Amino acid sequence: MFDDAAMLETKNLTIRFGGHVAVDHVSCAFKPGTLTAIVGPNGAGKTTYFNLISGQLRASEGSVTLNGTDITNEAASARTHRGLGRAFQLTQLFPNLSVIENVRLAVQSRRKQGLNLWSVWLDQRATLDRAMELVTLVALADRADAHASSLPHGDQRKLEVAMLMALEPSVYMFDEPTAGMSVDDVPVILDLIRSLKQERDKTILLVEHKMDVVRELADRIIVLHNGQLVADGEPAAVIASPVVQSAYLGISPEPSAALDVTTTAIPTFPHQGGRS
Repeated sequence: MFDDAAMLETKNLTIRFGGHVAVDHVSCAFKPGTLTAIVGPNGAGKTTYFNLISGQLRASEGSVTLNGTDITNEAASARTHRGLGRAFQLTQLFPNLSVIENVRLAVQSRRKQGLNLWSVWLDQRATLDRAMELVTLVALADRADAHASSLPHGDQRKLEVAMLMALEPSVYMFDEPTAGMSVDDVPVILDLIRSLKQERDKTILLVEHKMDVVRELADRIIVLHNGQLVADGEPAAVIASPVVQSAYLGISPEPSAALDVTTTAIPTFPHQGGRS
C-alpha cells in the first residue's frame, strides 16, 4: 500500500549494474510541506536514487509514484511535466544563450507556449517579466544579458535554480545545490530554498554533504549506505543514532543499542568528490 498523504513515493526501488546493486529496495514516502535531506558517504547511492526518481535511470525493480500516479516507466521529460523538478550536480544550461533567455525558455515551457519566431520579445511581456523576476531572485540581474557559458560556476548554479523555479514543480530535487559556490554565493541559494519551504504544497528533496546546511534546513533525514536505507527520521535522532555513528565515525554500537538515539554527538559526512 502506498501512503495516500505522500506526494512522492518509492517502493522497493532498485537498480543493478551487472552484479552491483547501486540502490537496494529503497521504500520511502515524501509528504508536501517537508524538506528531506538525503545523506551518506560517496558511493552510497544518493545521486543514483535521485536519477531513478527523476527518470534519468530506469529501475531494475520497484516503483515511483507521484501524486498517486505510477510514473516508473515514464521518461524524464514526462515526469518534469507532471511536476518533478530536478537540479543536478553538474549544471544543465543552454550555454550559448543569455541568462534571461535560459530562464525565459523555462517559463515558456511551464506555460506551454510555443516558440513563436514571428513575435517580438516585448510582445510576450508576462513571460519576460516573470523571467526577469526569477533572474533577480537569484542575484543575476546584472548578468541578465551574459551568455550562460561565460558565468563562473557559482552563477551557473544560481541560473539553474532560477530555471527550476520557472517550471513551478510540486517536487523540488536539489543535488548538492551549493557545491562549488563561493561563500558569498551560498546564502542566495539557501534563502531561496528556505522560501520554497514556506510553500506548504511543495515537497523538497536535498542531497547535501554540508551538515550545517542539513541541520538548518531539513525536517527529516534519510541515510543511504551501500545503496540501502539505513536510517530515517528527525534530524537530531538520525544524526545521533548508533547506526549512523558506526557508518560514518567507525564507532561500533552495542548490540542491544542499535536503535538507541540518546547520544547527541554530531557526525560529519565527508565528501571527496565523485560518485554519490
